Amino acid sequence: MQPILLTGYEPFGEFETNPARRLATTLDGEEVSGTPIVGRELPVSFDRALPALRERIDEHDPALVVSVGLAGGRNALSIERIGINLRETGETPDNDGREVVDEPVASEGPDAYFSTLPVREMQSAMCEAGVPTTLSTAAGTHLCNDILYATRHLAETEDRGFRSGFVHVPFSHEGAAARGEGEPSMSLETMARGLRVGLETALETA
Repeated sequence: MQPILLTGYEPFGEFETNPARRLATTLDGEEVSGTPIVGRELPVSFDRALPALRERIDEHDPALVVSVGLAGGRNALSIERIGINLRETGETPDNDGREVVDEPVASEGPDAYFSTLPVREMQSAMCEAGVPTTLSTAAGTHLCNDILYATRHLAETEDRGFRSGFVHVPFSHEGAAARGEGEPSMSLETMARGLRVGLETALETA
């Protein structure tokens, strides 16, 4: 059976922990609708993230590839609808110290790719499960947008059969408390519940 590959980014920048990595670790080995979840960490690196993801795709031949990343300041899970062909780091270089301005993700790629997940059905099911979830068209220009676009580009250019997309998550309660700034947050348990429901819905929706 083809599994679900769920990836979460390592800590980066000023953030000492990353709920995305913790969610991938938590859900690794679980099943939804009888389908196993393979949870793996990705490096916050423009040069290393896609090769690491490709290696895991080659190893596990997943039906779905869903990546997760932190969006501090958001108050809900955000299912991203579109990734754009642009890299720009702003004030936060990647974990290799690389700063990028106006660089394409793929030099010969289209301007954008839409997620191939059933995003609206996922959002509805996740909200019904009591997990605040929104649809987003703002994946940014850093590594989160990068992996959303690059995964879709990989599927399109190499005729891979998996569907893919990206979910941004807010701070965990612990992460927000450690920053001491009263920022929006959500418990890891609630985020994990939302992802389980979303993944199940993606599997069951053509």
